[in-house]
Amino acid sequence: MAASLASILEVDIADVPVPEDEHPEPFTVWKNWLAQRGLGLVPIANPARFNWPGPWLALLRSGDGEIGAVAFGSPPGVAWNPLGTDEPFETVQRGFVIAPADVAIWDAPAIEAPRRAGVVEAIVVAADAEGPMVRIEQTVARADRGLEGDRYHERRGTFSGTRSRGHDLTLIDAGVLDELGLAPEDARRNVVTRGIDLNALVGERFRVGDVECFGQRLCEPCAHLERLTPGTLRTLIHKGGLRADVLADGPIAVGDQVTAG
Repeated sequence: MAASLASILEVDIADVPVPEDEHPEPFTVWKNWLAQRGLGLVPIANPARFNWPGPWLALLRSGDGEIGAVAFGSPPGVAWNPLGTDEPFETVQRGFVIAPADVAIWDAPAIEAPRRAGVVEAIVVAADAEGPMVRIEQTVARADRGLEGDRYHERRGTFSGTRSRGHDLTLIDAGVLDELGLAPEDARRNVVTRGIDLNALVGERFRVGDVECFGQRLCEPCAHLERLTPGTLRTLIHKGGLRADVLADGPIAVGDQVTAG
């Protein structure tokens, strides 16, 4: 449990208190510790069906008791089990989101000034949901549809028909793929970029070549991607790229500039 809390908060595990074995209410210890930081544990009513593009604390059934793990994704899966045991996500008994007590006064971590320009390094499409990803040199982006030749353009993607935005185009940073030893096909994103800070494009207009797009949200990993490309759920957290809407038709090709604003 302490290791899971430390992972979610990105702090050293030594900073998280570990209740004595005889402590009758170990959660009280953690709740008090979190309260000192303006945070709290919010119980999840139905953790087995909880879709959340962020980390949360999952308690998995293990023998006659429970163990703590980090869950993540929409759909959700186990991103990290500190004990290294093989309890699947389906054994989840309880779940908690760690949330600020007052989001209006919570200070987000400071970040460096984002990089505002980059280049298209690869374009990858799949004809059908869960189908093989194929690299191409160029294609045409269609407003509210996506890339010609891709499953989402044809309304055949896994998440097509969900009425949510951000399925036209997905982008990921080439540096992330290099760091993790992944090929563009492994990440199952449409456009691989190098140089621009994709996370900083959430809520902003940007261009790929002459095609105007809008960054909807981070393209966080999920249990679906983990099933198709094992080992990506934990490694791509906050590094999974960007989900975007295509606002106008136009060609996209390898070598095109990607610019913010």
